[in-house]
Amino acid sequence: MRTIADTIVETIKDAGVERVYGLPGDSLNGFTDALRRDGEIAWQHVRHEESAAFAAAAEANLTGNLTVCVGSCGPGNTHLLNGLFDANRSRVPVLAIAAQIPGAEIGSGYFQETHPQELFREASVYCEMVSYPEQLPYALEIAIRTAVEKRGVAVLVVPGEIFLKEGGDRRRCAPITQVAKLVRPTDEFLEQAAELLNDAKKVTILGGAGVEGAHGELIAIAERLKAPVVHALRGKEFIEYDNPYDVGMTGLIGFSSGYRAIEDSDALLMLGTDFPYRQFYPSKAKIVQVDIRGENLGRRAPVDLGLVGSVKDTVQALLPLLKERKNSKHLESSVADYQKARKGLNDLANNDRNRQPIHPQYVAKLISDLASEDAVFIPDVGSPTVWAARYLKMNGERRLIGSFTHGSMANALPQGIGAQSAFPDRQVIALSGDGGLAMLLGELITLQQLKLPVKIVVFNNSSLNFVELEMKAAGFVNYGTGLANPNFADLANAMGILGQRVEEPDDLENALQVAFAHDGPALVDVVTARQELSIPPTITAAQAKGFTLYSLRTIMSGRGEELLDLAETNLFRRLFS
Repeated sequence: MRTIADTIVETIKDAGVERVYGLPGDSLNGFTDALRRDGEIAWQHVRHEESAAFAAAAEANLTGNLTVCVGSCGPGNTHLLNGLFDANRSRVPVLAIAAQIPGAEIGSGYFQETHPQELFREASVYCEMVSYPEQLPYALEIAIRTAVEKRGVAVLVVPGEIFLKEGGDRRRCAPITQVAKLVRPTDEFLEQAAELLNDAKKVTILGGAGVEGAHGELIAIAERLKAPVVHALRGKEFIEYDNPYDVGMTGLIGFSSGYRAIEDSDALLMLGTDFPYRQFYPSKAKIVQVDIRGENLGRRAPVDLGLVGSVKDTVQALLPLLKERKNSKHLESSVADYQKARKGLNDLANNDRNRQPIHPQYVAKLISDLASEDAVFIPDVGSPTVWAARYLKMNGERRLIGSFTHGSMANALPQGIGAQSAFPDRQVIALSGDGGLAMLLGELITLQQLKLPVKIVVFNNSSLNFVELEMKAAGFVNYGTGLANPNFADLANAMGILGQRVEEPDDLENALQVAFAHDGPALVDVVTARQELSIPPTITAAQAKGFTLYSLRTIMSGRGEELLDLAETNLFRRLFS
């Protein structure tokens, strides 16, 4: 008998799905058995459903194609929730199949009963429950098309017995892929944008992830306007390479040149970015915003003109209306600021005369220098993201993904699973925090079981480091952030993964070379400085006051040695490096 589960497998296969990430469970048995019998879609068995969702999101991010994760009823699919939030907020197409308890028992408080169609609604662009076999495959096709077109998560809730029902014949529809289209504003709005930009004396461009696929257009409009280009974090991989107009990143983990280029402008052109931090927008400049999602216009800062369209199509149509700017003083000044800021950052990324502990800037710089030309970098949220944003060099082939919008801990390792599954011959490097790695530590076993050669570099500072920095800035004495870590290299070796521990800077380069060359998963546990400061591009009065309060309170609580360590790690090194 051909079952509903067979129909689902056939439908997702027609949509180009090659892998399904998840854990088995009794309510999923009909589906997983259909996968087994079909034999063409790989079953990527992870150790936690949250990892399944993160892995699917990473694959979708890198390929642009639909991916699938599954969870059994109750706690099985509930575990998917955090990873699906991340996928939906990152705008990547993921289909989640959430198995449900037997339909006849729903509402009775049955074993493992939850209501996924309510739980997942905020984390999805489509969420429906299948109550009758006749709803399939149409509900599934609608879910897939919604995920693909809206670039988000679609959740299909399926009671376990539905998988086993007779499927009947299915009329195959055309493969469900994103429909190619041109999206740009009307000529009237383009003319208004051109007038505003032509009249401005100093234009700065702020670009984000929406610049993907429009690098040539970005360079062309920057040249026409003599505009420095600042990038948000998710735009880094698409903007900073081969770009003489690049002046770095702004925001909490950016640096001074990006902030100044925006603040000094009298017109800001936002291209495909939903950069969230209002305090980093210009105080006086006029703003033109281009976004393919009209609902995003003006939601971060008041805009003088909002344009709905893709960056590529909009800039192509706008360019002929823009005058060639002759005055390049704003650009030259911004580039000079960037070169100065970049030199300052590079000066901190050194061996520091083999002094312990190792500075995380040096770790990130070496990773960038030693990684392959098409490496995929995946930093954990927190301080690894800071160092990745500042020191990983993009070249148009390398990718940089992470939990950059949802901001979840523990994303790097499970996203590495998805990235390496999709690209088995490509170098995938997870820049893991010690807290993030420990949170989903079981996925190290997944790497070994699935033979995925992910390289993990652990920034081991025995703390939730970025949280400590936030406490310092707010005036709080660090509390509850210390981590009693094991030797992660020993753990890796016990699991059959190549593990190395590095405590001295002189040993780091060789350890990374060995790990990156290893034919299999590898982990390098690097003991890094706990007190390293990542200074935002502009210090507010509240932050300065907070840091002063932190210093006083730390001394009064009898922990003055922490301040000495902080000074030695940061101030003394800056003075004598």
